[in-house]
Amino acid sequence: MFWVRVDNRLIHGQVVEAWVPYIGANSILVGNDELAADELQQEIMSLAIPNNVESTFLPIDALPGDARLAPASRENTLLLFSTCLDVRRAFEKGLRVPVLNIGNLHYGTGKRQLSPSIALGPEDEACLRFLLEQGVELDFRCVPNDHVAVRFP
Repeated sequence: MFWVRVDNRLIHGQVVEAWVPYIGANSILVGNDELAADELQQEIMSLAIPNNVESTFLPIDALPGDARLAPASRENTLLLFSTCLDVRRAFEKGLRVPVLNIGNLHYGTGKRQLSPSIALGPEDEACLRFLLEQGVELDFRCVPNDHVAVRFP
């Protein structure tokens, strides 16, 4: 299974303990410009990942051309983004995403709380509307067995 998730925490216990087994991931790719340039933070995040799961940290613009994300190579891959805008940027550069899991976006001023783990600001909402219009299915779940009804838009 190829799974794409937005979670502003990126790699953490919930991803490792719930999502990696759910999709049978043997590879985690993180699309994040800051993290791709920070080897220390990559090492720290990688400590949470089981030894049998490969981790790669890439800048957003490098994702569409990366061979690991070619349709024939992406099986058992979890692709993580910290923001909806990063997903849109990768999509506009050519990365095709069939389903986008919105898992965790922290609440902040000017954001609308959709579920206990998801709060969307105007930019997030515009981004998700764009992706919906492009045929991307949106999946609002914090963990795989979540059944929280989220109304969007």
